[in-house]
Amino acid sequence: MTFPAFRSALLASIALVPAPLMAQEVPAADQPASSTTIIVTSQKIEQRAQDVPITISAVTGDRIEELGVSDLDELSNYVPGLNIQEQSANNPGIVIRGITSDSGSSQQGPRVTLYYNGVDISRSRGSYQAIYDLERVEVIKGPQATLFGTASAVGAISLVSARPREGFSGEITGGYGNFDQTLLGGYLNAGNDVIAGRLAFAWRTRDGYVENLAASQEEELYAQDQLGVRGSLRFTPTSDLTIDLIGTYDQQRNGGTPFISGTFPAFAGAPGGRDNAFEDANLGGSPFSGAALGDDQLGLNREVYDVNLTAAWEFADSWTFTTVNGYRKFDSAEVFDADGTAAPFLEFAEIAEGEQFSHEGRFSYSGVDLRGSFGWNVFTEDGLQNVPFSTEEGTFLQCLTSLFGAPLIPGIPCVAPDGSVPASAVTGLATGGAATAIPYRSMFENQGQNDTYSVFADATWLATDALELTAGLRYLRENRQSGYRTDVPNSVLSGAPLIPGQVDTGGETFIGEADFDAWLPRFNVLYRISPEVNVFATVSKGRRSPVVQQSTTLQLVARETVWNYEGGIKLASGGVSGSLGVYYQVYDNFQVSVEELDEDGNPTGGFITQSAGAASNLGVEAEIAVEATDWLSFFGNVGYIDGGIDEDNSFAPEFSGARFRLQPEWQAAAGFTVDYPLGGGARLFATPSITHRSRIYFEVPNNEVTSQGPVTLVNARAGVSFADDRYEIAGFIRNAFDEDYLLDAGNTGGAFGIPTFIPAEPRFFGVQLTARFGD
Repeated sequence: MTFPAFRSALLASIALVPAPLMAQEVPAADQPASSTTIIVTSQKIEQRAQDVPITISAVTGDRIEELGVSDLDELSNYVPGLNIQEQSANNPGIVIRGITSDSGSSQQGPRVTLYYNGVDISRSRGSYQAIYDLERVEVIKGPQATLFGTASAVGAISLVSARPREGFSGEITGGYGNFDQTLLGGYLNAGNDVIAGRLAFAWRTRDGYVENLAASQEEELYAQDQLGVRGSLRFTPTSDLTIDLIGTYDQQRNGGTPFISGTFPAFAGAPGGRDNAFEDANLGGSPFSGAALGDDQLGLNREVYDVNLTAAWEFADSWTFTTVNGYRKFDSAEVFDADGTAAPFLEFAEIAEGEQFSHEGRFSYSGVDLRGSFGWNVFTEDGLQNVPFSTEEGTFLQCLTSLFGAPLIPGIPCVAPDGSVPASAVTGLATGGAATAIPYRSMFENQGQNDTYSVFADATWLATDALELTAGLRYLRENRQSGYRTDVPNSVLSGAPLIPGQVDTGGETFIGEADFDAWLPRFNVLYRISPEVNVFATVSKGRRSPVVQQSTTLQLVARETVWNYEGGIKLASGGVSGSLGVYYQVYDNFQVSVEELDEDGNPTGGFITQSAGAASNLGVEAEIAVEATDWLSFFGNVGYIDGGIDEDNSFAPEFSGARFRLQPEWQAAAGFTVDYPLGGGARLFATPSITHRSRIYFEVPNNEVTSQGPVTLVNARAGVSFADDRYEIAGFIRNAFDEDYLLDAGNTGGAFGIPTFIPAEPRFFGVQLTARFGD
């Protein structure tokens, strides 16, 4: 990429200043556009990123490739205010400005909406999307009530795939790296100005980076085997009508998640505590997992089907009608060892299924002094989360009672210092040899049927040449229906359910239902001080849906609301560009996910939602780009957040003063890009970078044990292209200094008093070869 292309990409990845909702596609005379200007659709129309009246970061597919990014969690290191934790493809945590959306419950709505080609795919177990052949990724920060159909509470991430275009072209990339990483991907495009098609794919495999010592398990932990295939068709019968049909298939056959115990050793000489996470694991699963959990091997089996139909019709001067329609179906099954040891103690699976349908219709008008849009949205989803549990009765009772200092049979540890499992002998001892093992299985399932209908309007008035005012409003109404059922037999040894607090519904599904509505506004002011400098201010309201929390009893958890106040300045002059923005967010009824306890304070193995009362966020984001020469450029960004549950919280005192989950106080990135011509159609390119993140807590309330201190990573991608970019060889390295740090901590084991720890990615490196052909 030449420096002008890099500079435009970088300008779009900074906090951009507001502009009118229906900004004309032709840029103003004092803001000339180049052929590399990034066009975004975060406001449902095509605009230069500079003309969007909200804080947005837009990163092109080319820029993603330059950085060597292969997944969304890696991209988040370069976007201030964004943090993505990918515990597995079945369980991503998406954080915008320190606020997390990662609940797997079918009964709870997301805070951050993830959009794929304009359609909501936010349900966490169905949201993971492979990163390949993208036109761009847009990160929209702050509540976006009038722009997104499900009224994202704190922001949205929009993935836009590359569209078919006129002509014949293609690309194929193959790669190999350490841990036996392999990559095969590319696209083929063909068509004319009336009809064009595009087929793209990416297949990635990798050995696991955590060795599992258990003889019963065939695959290392965090092994990767995933395939993404996308077919796109564009039909343009006239210059006024464009129709896009896109079908996507995603598949993961990944190895198990390394939930590694910090309490029990994996093998003789294991270091113990958090350091266990950076050693070999010994996750044996359960000999009964095949029958109880559906698979005797740890890992994820997941499939996603997605169909999108979009049409844009310019039916009159200054008027456009756009409709976006999508259907998504996901089906996943993940088997995991929640105790993090060789003992068949806490063995679980999660079976998540869901179907989603979305329809939006929007009329847009673009006049001289007034621009605006209005329309409607329908979104419906039907899903379930089924969690079976498997154990061996004597082992479970001995391990659980040992945690409370009163073992069922004194003198027998759950797991010995050498990693063996003496507790496996307890059933034989308790039954006098009548049985050597008693398998036990229970199950709970939550269900959700959520239907949302909304209407919206948004308008911008150009009061003067320098002053623009924007106002918008969405009204939404939703019906939320929740179901809950369990199968919890009594233990042979104890005569009661093994997990304290679990209750059997006797085959019955309990149902709860409620209707809700809301009015969500936004206001914006933009003032152009000069052609190089703009200032803005915005106020918007966001809302996370109330929770119809149905278990054996019905509980309605109040809606979470946030008022967002934001302002900033942006400049672009000569070879220097940058921005500075400040925001303040005030939350009411902030929803948190906590361990479920029975009336005696014992964990049930599940998680529930409750209100933590009032909370707030104060943050600053800044970015800068400097052009040193026509082949060398520098970039940097930083984000600061002071946020969390309010102090002296009488409503929920146990949360008082806690920082939000996965919220760093500081986040920064810096680097440079070299794009040097060598002559003869060849060029040298390189983008080394460094990223930093301060301490994060993995749980609320905060606990130093389940936290990760500051992390600084060095990454790079570099190579040479030949024959005017027809051929390319590139090397990449991530986490160059092989830093040990945690991806997550606490987890299901933490609910039983034995937190587990998940190691983040080690040093990855490899080489990739690319060939391009056609127009």
